Amino acid sequence: MVFEMNDRKKIGLGLTGFGIFFSFLGIMFIFDKGLLAMGNILFLSGVMLTIGLKSSMQFFMKRQNYKGTISFGIGFFLVLIGWPIIGVILEAYGFIVLFSGFWPTLVVFMQRIPIFGWIFQQPFVTSVSITGPSLLILTKKIFYYIHNWHSTPKSVIIL
Repeated sequence: MVFEMNDRKKIGLGLTGFGIFFSFLGIMFIFDKGLLAMGNILFLSGVMLTIGLKSSMQFFMKRQNYKGTISFGIGFFLVLIGWPIIGVILEAYGFIVLFSGFWPTLVVFMQRIPIFGWIFQQPFVTSVSITGPSLLILTKKIFYYIHNWHSTPKSVIIL
C-alpha cells in the first residue's frame, strides 16, 4: 500500500503537530486549561484528518483499545471542564495503552536519530518490549540505571 500525501493528510499532520505543541505548552505553563484543551482538539482532529474518519473510528473502537479509548476520552473531558492535572494523567495513560503497539517501531526509529539514538540502544531499553505492564518494568530499570550510574561499568555505555 502506497502512502499518498494529499492536501487533507498534510493539513492533518499540521494539526497533529500543533496539537502536540499546544499540549506541551499547556503542561509547561503549569497545566493551563486553555492550551491543553486546544492541544487536545487539534491533536484529535489532526489524527482524524490524517488517517481518515472511518479508520480513526475503527482504531479507537477495537476491542483491545477500549481501555485506552475510555481513559483518553475521560481525560479529554476532564481537561475541557477544567480539571487539567487529572485529565492529563488519564490522557497519558490512555495514550500509552492505545499506542503501545507502535512503541517498537518508534524505538527503532529513535535509535537512528544521530544525537539521541545511543540512549535507545542501551540495554535497559532494548531488553524490554514496551507494552502494558512492561512499561512499569522499563521505568524501574531506567531509574535503577540512573541511580546506580556511578557504579555501572563504563564499558556498557556505547556512544
